[in-house]
Amino acid sequence: MELSERAKALKPSPTLSITALANKLKAEGKDVIGFGAGQPDFDTPDNIKEAAKRAIDNGFTKYTPSAGINELKDAIIEKFKSENGLEYKRSEIVVSSGAKDFLFNLAMVLLNPGDEVIIPSPYWVSYPDQVEIAGGKPVIVETKEEDGFCLKADALREKITERTKALILNSPSNPTGGAYEVKDLEEIAEVVLEKGILVISDEIYERLVYDGYKHTSIASLSNEMKKNTIVVNGVSKTYSMTGWRIGYGAGNEEIMSAITKLQSQSISNPVSISQMASIEAITGDQSAVEKMRLAFDERRKFVVSKLNSIEGVKCFNPKGAFYCFPNFSGIYGKSFEGKAINSSNDLTETLLSSFNVAAVPGAAFGSDNNIRISYATGMEMLEKGLKRIEDFVSALK
Repeated sequence: MELSERAKALKPSPTLSITALANKLKAEGKDVIGFGAGQPDFDTPDNIKEAAKRAIDNGFTKYTPSAGINELKDAIIEKFKSENGLEYKRSEIVVSSGAKDFLFNLAMVLLNPGDEVIIPSPYWVSYPDQVEIAGGKPVIVETKEEDGFCLKADALREKITERTKALILNSPSNPTGGAYEVKDLEEIAEVVLEKGILVISDEIYERLVYDGYKHTSIASLSNEMKKNTIVVNGVSKTYSMTGWRIGYGAGNEEIMSAITKLQSQSISNPVSISQMASIEAITGDQSAVEKMRLAFDERRKFVVSKLNSIEGVKCFNPKGAFYCFPNFSGIYGKSFEGKAINSSNDLTETLLSSFNVAAVPGAAFGSDNNIRISYATGMEMLEKGLKRIEDFVSALK
């Protein structure tokens, strides 16, 4: 049996692979500190779990409409209106099995073979792969740390061609924690509208922001920009609901209709119970979100300070999400027990094999000078893991 060419080209998610390997080593009895997981270490808030239990007790366990139930769509519509200044109709909302599922479905209905999608680097690992699976071509644009890892309008303009279909913006960003200011968004919007391309705005980390930063959706800048934007979000990160698999998108009615048809042929519908829990997440008590955000902020400050105190390491101070993306290029060219450290893969392999620390190589995100460290784990583990990284760097020759 020969697999399809598409299947042969598939690559596993590096972040999920690292987490799986770390869990395997833990199960074998090794004292592994896992910095790979992109999920909060907090439990899902009780009010959300209770809503799911009620759904089960009430027998809400059957098929639902492919694009989600109206009650959840209405909650999402109100959320967009009150938090983002955006107004949508039910026909402009699709609920999917996670934001990742929505992004995949969007690529499938949007892209023809050879269509180009501009992706700022560093990028979330699945953006380029999803574009390629759909037959499109990822066009990578490098960003600079001094610009907050944010795409500049001039760099965007240079990459647009006749085949450009869309631009993916992720703010706050996975993996850097960088986030766009309104002025940057306005300059990008000017280019987008001039060239007539679509913006896919991934705003999954919008509630997890720090140092007074206020999130703005590029879709909210003008009516014209709203028409040219698909906004993507979900409940996974904000409410610690990664396993519940509910994401959603809003935008052009024709595109949403196409995604609905695709979902009817693939997943049938998002999980009924998870949809009811998500209504409570979006409309219910929000105090747990602030508690998590404050905890992440405390961890962020500690991790950034600690990493910047290690000789040869530089760490950007993130504005959002729960990741740091430290630059380790200052130690490249050195070696540990005879093994040269010349790349992020060399670095993360040695950290895991010799120091029991699991982190994701920056090469997976398009930046080989860096590694991604998730601080969505307890302070004790952060202190222990960062001490091991410090010991690793000190042992280099």
